[in-house]
Amino acid sequence: MAIKSYEMLAEQYLLSDHVVPYTSMLFGILACKLVYHVNHLLSAAYFKGYSGLSRMKRIEWNNRAISTLHAIFITAMSLYLLFWSNLYSDYSDNQRKPIVTFQSSLLSTFVLGVSVGYFLSDLGMIIWFYPALGGLEYVIHHLLSITSVAYAMLTGEGQLYTYMVLISETTTPGINLRWYLDTAGMKRTKTYMINGVVIFIAWLVARILLFMYLFYHLYLHYEQVKQMHAVGQFLAFGVPPMLAVMNLMWFGKILRGLKKTLAKRQ
Repeated sequence: MAIKSYEMLAEQYLLSDHVVPYTSMLFGILACKLVYHVNHLLSAAYFKGYSGLSRMKRIEWNNRAISTLHAIFITAMSLYLLFWSNLYSDYSDNQRKPIVTFQSSLLSTFVLGVSVGYFLSDLGMIIWFYPALGGLEYVIHHLLSITSVAYAMLTGEGQLYTYMVLISETTTPGINLRWYLDTAGMKRTKTYMINGVVIFIAWLVARILLFMYLFYHLYLHYEQVKQMHAVGQFLAFGVPPMLAVMNLMWFGKILRGLKKTLAKRQ
C-alpha cells in the first residue's frame, strides 16, 4: 500500500504533464552537482596528477566530466527518439500524421528538461569563472541552447528540430578527451593524434552534414513549421543557422589543429 501511494504521488505531482518540465530541470541541475563531486573524489583517489593541478584546472577537469556525461545521455536519447521511436515520424500505423512539428511525449519533454538543467548549470559555472571555462562564444552558444530547448520543452513545439541539433553534442566527449590528454601531458602520443582525427570526422558528420539535413527537413516541412507560434518559427529558422556558423568557425580551428598535429608526426 505504501509503495502504491508513493507511485500515485509521483505520477500526480512529479510526473504530471505540467510539472515534468520543472522536475526534470531540477533533476538535471542536481545530477550535474552530483557528477561534479563524485568525479572530484574519484579523480583524487585514482589519478595521481589530479592533486598537482591548479585549482582552476581541477574545476575545469570536473566540469568537463559533467559535459561528457550529458553529451552521452542526450546523444543516446536523441538518437532513440528520432530514429528508433515513432514519435517524430511523418507516418504512424500507415497513416500520415497531421503536423510532425507538434509531436511530443512525457519522455521527450523530460529529457529536454534534464538538458536545460545541464545548460543552466554549465552557463552558471562559465559566468562565475569567466573567462576561464569559456569565452563569449560559449555564453552565446549556451544562451541559444537554453532558449531553444526550454521553448521546445515548455510548448512541445519543434522538439524534432531541437533533438536534431542536440545530436551535435556527440562531439563533446572527444573534445573533452583531447583536453584531458593535453592536461595529462600526452599531447605527443598516438592517442592524441587519433583523437584529433575522430573529432574531425565526428564534427563533420554531427555539426556540418547533420545541419545540412536539418535545413533540408525544414524546407520540406515549411508549411508545418509556419503553423508554430511566431517565437517557435523564429527559433526554428533563426537558431540553427547561427549555430551552424559557429560550428563552421570551430570546424576551421579543428582542421588547422589537425593539420598541425599531423605535420608534427611526420
